[in-house]
Amino acid sequence: MSLPAKATPLVASGHTRPVTHLSFSPIQDDGTYLLISSCKDGNPMLREWTGDWIGTFLGHKGAVWSTKLSPDASRAASGSADFTAKVWDTYTGNLLHSFPHNHIVRSVALSPTSSHLLTGGQEKKVRMFDLGRPDADPDYLGEPGTLSHEGTVKSVVWVGDHTGVTAGEDGLIKWWDLRTRTLTNTMTFPKSITSMELSPQTGRLVVTSGTTVAFIPALPNSNGLTHSLNLPYSPSSATIHPILQDRFVTGNTGDEWVRVHAMDGEEREVLKGHHGSVHCVEFSPDGEMYASGSEDGTIRLWQTTPGKTYGLWQGQTNGG
Repeated sequence: MSLPAKATPLVASGHTRPVTHLSFSPIQDDGTYLLISSCKDGNPMLREWTGDWIGTFLGHKGAVWSTKLSPDASRAASGSADFTAKVWDTYTGNLLHSFPHNHIVRSVALSPTSSHLLTGGQEKKVRMFDLGRPDADPDYLGEPGTLSHEGTVKSVVWVGDHTGVTAGEDGLIKWWDLRTRTLTNTMTFPKSITSMELSPQTGRLVVTSGTTVAFIPALPNSNGLTHSLNLPYSPSSATIHPILQDRFVTGNTGDEWVRVHAMDGEEREVLKGHHGSVHCVEFSPDGEMYASGSEDGTIRLWQTTPGKTYGLWQGQTNGG
């Protein structure tokens, strides 16, 4: 009798401090995709879908908390503790724009056409920059002179053409009409939001807050329902399978493990490999793997179906 294949991750090294955020590009025309990582070493890294290193974006003077790729993967945006958000050319690695802030930038998001950039952070304000007019003053979401959130803005995402969604330590998720910069909807959690990621394939926001993980329609006027679970621990980050939508993966700052749950919350797997707290997890756009980033400074790539011939796992055999 053959034993089930063991989950053996690929280790993507190169960072020298804790990995704070991971983000995949959509699937590109050639069937591949890219992975970009944020790190407290201040050097965001770009990788192939196989985990192979492509390049490092050099220019930040502090920890990088968030990096995102444009839909066509030609641009990258980063937000840093050096009080700047930056936009990069992913083909050359060149810095295209640098936008000063008055405090730490915790999250960034590019528009679908890469024409605009959203930023949020410890100023509690959300800005929108026009990349076609980088020297112009940014627009602010909300009433002039007011804060967008009452706590640090932990995440900003861009949904569709004209909707921005922001999440804060104040426990609020807010939807904004980016044409008018006005608030259109809110949702309240009893505890601070620790992470919010857009799952574009499923049209959902995946949110962690306290011991809660919630799957929320990205557009509040859609027909989807919010699905919320309480876990026996406080997840640092969560990600849903983009195709099957039958499981989600979490990280946890309370231990060194990556967990896989069924959508009813049942724990299916506990994956051990990191040597520090797991700060971030993210499914690849094809659902064939997920990535985890840790306090130990490494990124680990895990197969959704261990033993399957895929990427750099081709030709490998995993023992039982």
